[in-house]
Amino acid sequence: MRAIEIISDSSANRLQLTETACPKPLHNQVLIKVSAAGVNRPDLLQRQGVYPPPTGASAILGLEVAGTIAEIGCDVTDYQVGDAVCALLTGGGYAEYCLASAECCLPIPQGLSFIQAAALPETFFTVWSNLFERGRLMPGESLLVHGGSSGIGTTAISLGKAFGNVVYVTVGSTEKRQRCLELGADAAIDYREEDFVEQINLITTKKGVDVILDMVGGDYFPRNLKCLAVEGRLVQIAIQHGAKSEINLWSVMQNRQTITGSTLRARDDRFKGRIARQLYEIVWPLLANSTITPVIDSVFPLADAEAAHSHMNSNQHVGKIILEI
Repeated sequence: MRAIEIISDSSANRLQLTETACPKPLHNQVLIKVSAAGVNRPDLLQRQGVYPPPTGASAILGLEVAGTIAEIGCDVTDYQVGDAVCALLTGGGYAEYCLASAECCLPIPQGLSFIQAAALPETFFTVWSNLFERGRLMPGESLLVHGGSSGIGTTAISLGKAFGNVVYVTVGSTEKRQRCLELGADAAIDYREEDFVEQINLITTKKGVDVILDMVGGDYFPRNLKCLAVEGRLVQIAIQHGAKSEINLWSVMQNRQTITGSTLRARDDRFKGRIARQLYEIVWPLLANSTITPVIDSVFPLADAEAAHSHMNSNQHVGKIILEI
């Protein structure tokens, strides 16, 4: 089968289309003939050598796909050969075929294409488990999302608005501000031109927001605490500005704030399967009736994975970048 391989050389870790053996499913896995695969920032980190795949996972990049089941393991009962599914992976998506745990698969929502479905697993699993489970976001509460135009950000806007939340985002350009407002954000703050702490306190008349979803970390951490309301929750899911920062513990204690966070890739299939079932019951109907629509920025052929990564690195995208196989 065709797959993208990371080629190490003196200048960079290049991506190259190669031929490799097709994997065989274990007893609890399915083999998916991939039609489309999502591109995510962890793919770029793995390519750089700083985010290795978990033990036993494929070394091929790719954390989410959509396609058709080509083969099933002996213990798989929920799916049949020929079923159209999207799946969350621990790796292997940048290929013509990949393996997925049956627990981490979901039927493609009615009316969605393979390209649209490939944009769902990584962001919807991440946003659902972090905002609504760890962040305990309730209808009517306010939410601040850093990186509002990213795949995670656009998904958080969609889900937040669908469940009755006030959603604020930070963005890096006038164009991204406009796109996020069009997607339903109640306010979009250009962090290059404005201090988001000042803006949030102005918008909320110094009350602050109930939940913050942050992918930045580093110097954003103490500033986030200044944006949090009493009983507010900060959910950390990435650290693009670094893992270390200072914290004012007195502020956390005085305002009864909660700081939490998680990573998804290393969690076991049982955990991911529970999230999959919640998404299927609660969110999938909203996708089927177009209450929520995945935001696709661009589509690249598998052979142009290098260009897809360059586009993500440019930070010009709004929504998901997809590889078409």
